Amino acid sequence: MNRREFLESSSATLVGVAMLRLPSLAQQATTPPATAFNEIRRGVGYFTGQGGTIGYLVNGDGAIAVDSQFPATAGACVEGLKQKAPKGIDLLINTHHHGDHSSGNISFKGIVDHVLAHENSKTNQQQSAVKNKTEDKQLYPDQTYSDVWCQSFGKENICLHYFGAGHTNGDSLVQLEKANIVHLGDLLFNRRHPFVDRSAGANMQSWITVLDKALDKFNKKTTYVFGHAADGYNVKGTAEDLKAFSNYLEKTLQYVETNVKAGKSKDEIIASTTTIPGAEEWKGDGIDRPLTAAYEELTKK
Repeated sequence: MNRREFLESSSATLVGVAMLRLPSLAQQATTPPATAFNEIRRGVGYFTGQGGTIGYLVNGDGAIAVDSQFPATAGACVEGLKQKAPKGIDLLINTHHHGDHSSGNISFKGIVDHVLAHENSKTNQQQSAVKNKTEDKQLYPDQTYSDVWCQSFGKENICLHYFGAGHTNGDSLVQLEKANIVHLGDLLFNRRHPFVDRSAGANMQSWITVLDKALDKFNKKTTYVFGHAADGYNVKGTAEDLKAFSNYLEKTLQYVETNVKAGKSKDEIIASTTTIPGAEEWKGDGIDRPLTAAYEELTKK
């Protein structure tokens, strides 16, 4: 199957940047972010640099990238994939619209034939770019899907699944079927407090359901690639990590609900909380993010 046949058969925001510990502008100017390619199996791997984890597939038909980080590191990913796949990079997939996963799209302009994402992800990216006046810095998806999108690429089968609102209302799970690898984007923060983008339709209770659907859909041997991980933890893991993160979301909702019923305000809950009872592995900065989102979701704020 050639590139055109493969693609024709299918039917940034910076909102997430605040949650990331990024170098200062001066540091970015003098110290390029460290980057690395890490292969898992069957030509599927992940690229780390600055921003959300990029997934990739390389085989005899070329390459496919999943997410694009920021422009500062997207270029290094593009060049590395070109070296790995002389036939070129066919497709860029965005798991969702946040700038640490899609603002590097612009580095793929003129390199890939198409950009693919869930239909809500494209809408979110466009609306955020207008709001932030960054329209000239975008490469928007030109192909979208609603529930599922599947296609073969060389000896690999790729499927994008949408199971409902989670981190946003447009999160794709990207399945590499034969390699048995699934890129979750920001549907999983490994032992790191997540950003819950309620302005883009995020819902923590639905997020738990999305993870349950993933566990039902994929098997016990599936390897998962995560959007982010805390220091000392991997951006690659197993079904046990999905169960642990689902438990974290559930415990957060239960904890906040108990405090709301006790008459505590959002600020009081945040000020008195350092860990989520029953999910103590999630540590460090940013606990206010899920606490705020849970409070707003439960009180319909």
